Amino acid sequence: MKFNTKTIHGGQKPEEATGAVMPPIFQTSTYAQSSPGVNKGYAYSRSANPTRTALENAFASLENGTQGFAFSSGLSAIDCVLRTLNPGDEVIAGDDIYGGTYRMFTNMFEKYGLKFQYVNMNEVANVVNAISEKTKLIWIETPTNPLMKIADIEEITKAVKKIKEAIVVAVDNTFATPYLQRPLDLGVDIVMHSATKYLGGHSDLVMGALITKNVELAEQLHFIQFAGGAIAGPMDSFLALRGIKTLHLRMQRHCENGKAVAEYLSAHLKVGEVFYPGLESHPNHEIAKKQMGDFGGMVSFRLKDESKQAALTFLENTKIFTLAESLGGVESLVSHPVTMTHASIPEADRLKIGITDSLIRLSVGVEDIDDLLSDLEQALSR
Repeated sequence: MKFNTKTIHGGQKPEEATGAVMPPIFQTSTYAQSSPGVNKGYAYSRSANPTRTALENAFASLENGTQGFAFSSGLSAIDCVLRTLNPGDEVIAGDDIYGGTYRMFTNMFEKYGLKFQYVNMNEVANVVNAISEKTKLIWIETPTNPLMKIADIEEITKAVKKIKEAIVVAVDNTFATPYLQRPLDLGVDIVMHSATKYLGGHSDLVMGALITKNVELAEQLHFIQFAGGAIAGPMDSFLALRGIKTLHLRMQRHCENGKAVAEYLSAHLKVGEVFYPGLESHPNHEIAKKQMGDFGGMVSFRLKDESKQAALTFLENTKIFTLAESLGGVESLVSHPVTMTHASIPEADRLKIGITDSLIRLSVGVEDIDDLLSDLEQALSR
C-alpha cells in the first residue's frame, strides 16, 4: 500500500464478530476463558486489548515496522526504552530535546546509574566521538524541539552500527510523523512518538507509541509494557485510530501552512531569526530534503526585541494561535519554551543551546492561512 492508503487500511481489518468497519471500543478489563489459560487471545487488558491491538497494528504499518506498542503517554514510551538498559550504561542524546525527555533522563534515571551525554547532532562526528564501550543507546530527536535542528538519521545510524552493531538507535519522530519520514527505513532500531500530537491530531488524548522490527527488542518492549503497566486505554486507542485515518490530509495542510508562516516571519522586520527546516537558510536544509517528504508544521522564531516582556506581549495578544502547551492538533498553538515546555531545563543549559527569552514556538494548524498570517501580524504589531 502507498502511505495515504495505509493511514486508512494499514494493519486493519473489519472486526471479526460483527464485521464492524471501525474497531469497536472494547471497554473491558478481563476476558472469559474456556479452561484455565485457554482463551481467544486475550486474558487481561493490561497485556492486550482488541482496540489497542488494532491501534498498535496501525502504528507498525505506518512506520514499516513489525510490532507497535501504545502507551499512556509519550514519556511512558521513552521510559520503556530506558528500562531496557542497566546501571552503568551510557546514552548519547541530542542537546536540544523536549524538556520532559531531559527531565526524565536527569531527574529519574541518572540516580539509577545511567549516564547521559548531550551532543549537537547536526554533525555525525559529534555522535561518533561521544561513543564509549559503555554506550548502549543513541537517542535522536529530529526535527528537534524547539530549535528545529536536523540530524542525519541514516548517516548517524550507519556510523554507530559500524562501531558497534549492538548499540540501539532510537528516533523521536513526533514532529515529522511517518508522513514525512520513516526512520526504520533508514536503519534505526526503535521509533518513538508522542501520539498525543500529530498522530491523534485533535488535542483530545494523551498517548505514546513505540515501533520496531527487531524481534528481540519487540519482546523486551512488550514485557516492560506488560510488567510496568503504562498502557493506552481502549477509548484513547479508538480516538488515536480515528485520528490516524486523516493523518495524510492534515499533514499536507500543516506543511503548506508551516512553510507560509516561516516565509512570512523571515521577512518581518520585528523577527530576528526563524527556525524551519524548509527554509534554504536552515543549516541542515539539504539533509532535511533528503530524509523528509516535506517540512512539517512546527516553526520557531526569535524576536528582534530579545526581552522577555516583548515575547510575553506577543504571546498574550494572539487571537487564533492559542497560548497552550502541546502541538500537532488541527488548531494553531503558540508557546514560550523558556517558561513552558522547557522550563525544567536549567537556565545555563537552555542559553548554551539558544533557548532564550525571545524564542517562540508555533504549532501551525490547518486553518485558513490568511487568517493565521493576519493574527501573527496584529500580535507582532503590539
